[in-house]
Amino acid sequence: MHSGFVTLVGRPNVGKSTLVNAMCGHKVSIVSDKPQTTRHRVMGVLNTPESQLVFVDTPGLHKPVTALGERVNATALDSVSDVDVVCLVIDATKPFGSGDKWVASHLEMSKAVVILNKTDAAKQHQVLGQLTALSALGASDYFPVSAKTGAGIPELVAFLSAKLPEGPQYFPIETKSDQPEEQWVAELVREQLLAVTHDELPYSIATRVTEWEWPRIRVEIIVERDSQKGMVIGKGGAVLKEVGQLARAQLPEGCFLELFVKVDKDWQRKPDRVQRLGY
Repeated sequence: MHSGFVTLVGRPNVGKSTLVNAMCGHKVSIVSDKPQTTRHRVMGVLNTPESQLVFVDTPGLHKPVTALGERVNATALDSVSDVDVVCLVIDATKPFGSGDKWVASHLEMSKAVVILNKTDAAKQHQVLGQLTALSALGASDYFPVSAKTGAGIPELVAFLSAKLPEGPQYFPIETKSDQPEEQWVAELVREQLLAVTHDELPYSIATRVTEWEWPRIRVEIIVERDSQKGMVIGKGGAVLKEVGQLARAQLPEGCFLELFVKVDKDWQRKPDRVQRLGY
């Protein structure tokens, strides 16, 4: 038996969460086209006959301007220590730039694996050009893949599995993620909010479970201003109703999900509030 931890790092919106979901074969992390969707470190578990791979999904590394940004950056950087394989994920549709180089500067690239994601959305000459540019990083290996279509994913998983050392199963075979149920539900609600609300809201929204007495679950949605509260609720409660329906569809049958909106002014700029919300 081979087992170990594989951490994925990269800039925001390069597709790390979609990639972890694709490699695990089930949904581990929420996904969105909004940058900095992932705020927590989340582990997804893949069991094969020969190995157990524990994929570590991390927040996108960026230049922080708030206490929340500083916290999620620290979470991502802490996740590259004491793991068996570190993967730097790059977006194939965007030029290899200073942000990617900054992330790479925090890694031991000679031992890292570079994953060029979103190849389905890039032209062949873009992919080849990216791989040529990325060779300057001096990584141990390079893999062009598409988390969306699955192209290259089986080969990548087989390669990562072979790189793991001999070891025990770290999680029971039925475990799919290390995420507590409460956090999973709160994140699921936030995912649906990101899908249906306006572009100016993603960074201002936080969610947490405040009551859990199955089948009744109460989730609190925190925003920074009264105007944002109106956007989240929507006219006649339409937005909140849609979010609840979308989230409920991914929860066990019979779940009674209650959503409430609360204003906590400028919460993401206040370290104590950020910590209180679990970041």
